[in-house]
Amino acid sequence: MDINLFKLCSGLKFLGYLMILLVLAIVAVSYYAVVVLTWAPRLLRGGLSSFLAFLVLLLFHLLLLLLSWSYFMVVLRDPGSVPENWRPVRDEENFEGDASYLPHEASGSGSTWPSSNGSEGRPPSGFCVRCQNGKPPRCHHCSICQRCVLKMDHHCVWVVNCVGACNYKFFLLFLLYTFLETMMDTLVLLPSFINFFSEAKDHSNSPGKLAVIFVAFVLNLAFALSLLCFLVMHGSLVFSNTTSIEVYEKKKGVRWKYDLGRRKNFEQVFGTKKALWLFPLLSEEDLGKIPALHGLEFPTRSDVEA
Repeated sequence: MDINLFKLCSGLKFLGYLMILLVLAIVAVSYYAVVVLTWAPRLLRGGLSSFLAFLVLLLFHLLLLLLSWSYFMVVLRDPGSVPENWRPVRDEENFEGDASYLPHEASGSGSTWPSSNGSEGRPPSGFCVRCQNGKPPRCHHCSICQRCVLKMDHHCVWVVNCVGACNYKFFLLFLLYTFLETMMDTLVLLPSFINFFSEAKDHSNSPGKLAVIFVAFVLNLAFALSLLCFLVMHGSLVFSNTTSIEVYEKKKGVRWKYDLGRRKNFEQVFGTKKALWLFPLLSEEDLGKIPALHGLEFPTRSDVEA
């Protein structure tokens, strides 16, 4: 019996729903430790302590709001779907040997394609055999979602969705605000964590409270350190106009054809409206004038220099 490994991969999508519950659980533990147990009680002390507590709680809730907004935008936004029966507008866009356009599922699969003279041959590059549809530049087939995704970066189990052209900005903001939130939680819980061992030894606090603070501190510290690595990696990808997949497809020593310069590369993801850069929103003007935000067309260095 033949086993289709690609269909088995689609089962990983259910793992993502457990990840959403895990995210909510981590947020709940952090909220209880930072707000309920540590800083909210200080509001009643008066003086400088109350003012500091107010600032900490205000920043905590602001970051939590931006984090949650960005997260659900990534979860709910379609990363970019290929229109039915899509074909390149110009003949010269027919993927002239660019590895990022080649359908991974076609290589070595033995698939055939009817040619103009009625004989069977290899599928044309830029065509997805599994979706039976055209494949735009920088598009890849996701084995978990079982469809092609425009400018696919990766499938993220934490958001039960692919990260692509239409939700990449929201994903980056989610990383940024999650890092800032977890870093802040680590710092504001640090004094309580330092006192954890003496309080546990003296039994000056309830075991439940101490356990929550300890777990929240360790979780937030671990996430902050790991997210810092992801932020650095994705920052370099944004400024070079590259995806996680394309890193392995670029030719070493050759400048990437989509590298338009740092500022333009940044605008290909975040748009040109500076007021919206830190919010999971894109202006109608940017959506109208930056084709890359839709994921079907991408300017190249030759287009800019012409």
